[in-house]
Formats: sequence, structure tokens, C-alpha cells
Amino acid sequence: MKITPEQFNRTKAEDGSFNLKIQDPNVKQEDVKKELREVYDPEISINIFELGLIYHCDVVDGKCHTVMTLTSPFCPVAGEMPVWTKEALLKVPGINEVEVEMTFEPTFSPAQMSEMAQFALNQFDDQRDDEYVTDYHRFR
Repeated sequence: MKITPEQFNRTKAEDGSFNLKIQDPNVKQEDVKKELREVYDPEISINIFELGLIYHCDVVDGKCHTVMTLTSPFCPVAGEMPVWTKEALLKVPGINEVEVEMTFEPTFSPAQMSEMAQFALNQFDDQRDDEYVTDYHRFR
């Protein structure tokens, strides 16, 4: 089943993370998020959920359909990442079957990350008029 970007069920949460609209009443969103947060991008050391790599994750009658991306199509773990995601989602109570679909539409960008991930990777535009920043120092 192909999902288009307009159909993605991920929305911004008040805490700066993301919410997923899970249809199956037997599956808790928090359980899904908890397991996805256990899968890390080995090059960045931030979990795939906070990185914003999960575009869509829904469960209907115990069947989970997930659409995800990678930080780059040339990611060295491109073959493993969907497997890790599937294994994590199979740990969620109420999920019996998982399909992971890879997409590069829309293309990944740091703007898709949660606030926590952006902060951890210093992606916020925190440069001010009264400072001068080099590669190693910040002067105010």
C-alpha cells in the first residue's frame, strides 16, 4: 500500500516531538514512540523518531504500516534501518505484522527533526547580531 506525503499521519506535538495518529485502539501511541526511540542512526547517535525519519506509522487490526526515510539515499545502513524499525515495532503490544516502506519524498532535511534533535545537533539558528562565531569559539 503506497502512502503519499499528504496522507502521512505524523504531526508536531506540544513537547517539540511528534504525534502519530494510530487507528487501532489496542495499540498505544506511547508504546510505538518508545520502541522507535530505541532505534538509533549509528552515524548521528540520535534515534530515528526524533530525527524525523518516521513519516507515517499506523496500525489497523494489528497490522502496522510505516513509511520512513533516511538522512541520505547513500546511508551506509540503508538496508539495515528498515529491518531495525520493523523489529522494534514488532515489540509493541498489539502489533502482529509490520510493513516498512522507504521513501525519499519529501527529501530529509534538518527542519523535519524534533526540537530535541535540532538542539542536540545545534541546528537552531542561535547566532545573534552581537556575536561572532568561528568554528571553535563564540564571541559576544
